[in-house]
Amino acid sequence: MITEFLITAGEQPKRLDVFLVGRERDTSRSALQRLIELGRIRVNDQAVKPSHKIKPGDRITMDVPKPEPLAIKGEAIPLEVMFEDESLLVLNKPPGIVVHPAPGNWSGTLVNALLHHFQTSGGTISTIGGKERPGLVHRLDKETSGVMVITKTDTAHRALAAQFKLHTITRVYEALVWGVPKKGRGVIDLAIGRDSKDRKKFSSRTTSPKDSVTEYVVTRRYGKMAAHVLLYPQTGRTHQLRVHLTSLGHPILGDRTYGGNKVMALADIEIPRVMLHARTLGFAHPTAATREEFTRPFPADMERVVHAFEQLIAPGDQMPAGAMPVGTADEEPC
Repeated sequence: MITEFLITAGEQPKRLDVFLVGRERDTSRSALQRLIELGRIRVNDQAVKPSHKIKPGDRITMDVPKPEPLAIKGEAIPLEVMFEDESLLVLNKPPGIVVHPAPGNWSGTLVNALLHHFQTSGGTISTIGGKERPGLVHRLDKETSGVMVITKTDTAHRALAAQFKLHTITRVYEALVWGVPKKGRGVIDLAIGRDSKDRKKFSSRTTSPKDSVTEYVVTRRYGKMAAHVLLYPQTGRTHQLRVHLTSLGHPILGDRTYGGNKVMALADIEIPRVMLHARTLGFAHPTAATREEFTRPFPADMERVVHAFEQLIAPGDQMPAGAMPVGTADEEPC
C-alpha cells in the first residue's frame, strides 16, 4: 500500500520522522524510523535518514504493507528457564525462533511463549518495550541460540537497560567460522551501519557508521577448514559479530547473508544454521545486591558439526582451547 505526502509551502522544516508521527498516528515513531531505515519511506524517491529535514515541495512516499490486526496471544511453546524471580527471567533461547512478532511472524515467537508462561504462572512482564516487545531489554537473531534475560517489571527493565548502555553487561559468544584467523586473538574495530546498497545488510559501507568493537579469541582449529572462536563484543550493533568476522575474512558458518554459499557446507558436512551462540550473560541484579552470571555451552546442532569436523581432522591439526579472558559487552536496548 503506497501513501504519498506533498509538503506544502506552509509546512515548517522538521525531521522526517517527526513530520510522519503527526500524520500516521497509529504508527509509533520508532516503527516509522525502522521503515525509513529500510528504505520503505523515501523523499523525492531517495533513501534518507529519519533525521532528514523536509522542506516545501518535497514528495514523501510510503510503501508499507497494510498491517495485520495485532493481538499477541500466549502460545504453549517450551522454554528452557535457567533462573526466575519476581524481577526477571533468564532463559536459553533455542535456534530458529524469532524473538518478537513482526510482519511475517505474528505467532510462534519467543514473546508468544513468554506470554503463555506468565499467564500460566501468574507472573508479570515489563511493558516498556510496548505490546510487541514486552519484557525485551535485548534480543538475539532468529538463528542465534543462547542466554537471554527477560524483565518482569518496568523497574527491572530500566535498571538493566542502563547497564547495557553503560557497557557493564558481561557477554561472551562462541562461533564456528570459515577458515582459521591468522592471529590467535585480536580486536576488530570497524564502524558499521545499514549498508548503503543492500538495506537488509549491515557493513562499513554505510552513510551512518557507528563505532563497533569486538574482541576475539581462537580456541580451537580444525585444520585449515574451520575454527571455534570466542567473541567479546564491546558494543552491541545489529549483526555486529557477523559483519566483523566477515571483515576478518572468516564469516560464521551457516551465515549465507554474509558468507555466501561457501559457508553452508564444508567437506560434505551440512551447516544447519548460523553457528553463533550467546554463551554467557552477566549483570548486576536489578533489585538484589548481587552480581549474576549465566552460562550455557553451545547446543546439540553445533556440537554435531564440531564432532563431524573432529572425525575429519587429525588430532595434531586441532589446536586445544587455552586460557580464555572474560570480556564485557553491551547491546542497545530494544
